Amino acid sequence: MPEVRRASEEDRPGAAAALADAFFADPVWEFFFPDPDDRRPRIRRFFEVETGHLPAGREMWVAGDAPAAAIWAPPGRWRPPVPHTAAVAPALARVFGRRLIAAARAQNLIERSHPEDEPHWYLHYLGAAPAAQGRGLGAALMAPVLRRCDEQATAAFLETSTPRARALYMRHGFEIVGELDVPGGGPRIWQMWRPSRPT
Repeated sequence: MPEVRRASEEDRPGAAAALADAFFADPVWEFFFPDPDDRRPRIRRFFEVETGHLPAGREMWVAGDAPAAAIWAPPGRWRPPVPHTAAVAPALARVFGRRLIAAARAQNLIERSHPEDEPHWYLHYLGAAPAAQGRGLGAALMAPVLRRCDEQATAAFLETSTPRARALYMRHGFEIVGELDVPGGGPRIWQMWRPSRPT
């Protein structure tokens, strides 16, 4: 198992590529861009923007040179600051093109449904390229932050849209606490919460 570590500046391109490959067949991305030839460059550019412009406090983790990465936000900072949103908006508008309004509606639904009552770490993205899946990379990338959650008696939260990912998270203590349907006939998204486990 590769050593899991906080990503450096040099890790960002590899992390973007890994996440783009991991989410290529995700139901949400398939809904927005059914044509795979159109989806591939858009999703790659999306994760280049996401990994290249992390808001302050957000953490990206990688597993050695393996094509996998995770991005977490600390308690109270899951929502990107307004200046950050404004800065990346033009690039994201180009990513989504004519699907921008649909994507904005989905994002708005997700943000309005985000739990606010209890402090928690938020797992924005976790993924490994298909060729690297099934090797425990997802569990390894979650481990440092989940360990911190338990040490600090803090919960964790995420959303996922695939049964395989849902099963992975359930094995690591997450429970389904809500369901959302992407507006316009899109796929279902499961909201998952993990209470802290006393160390």
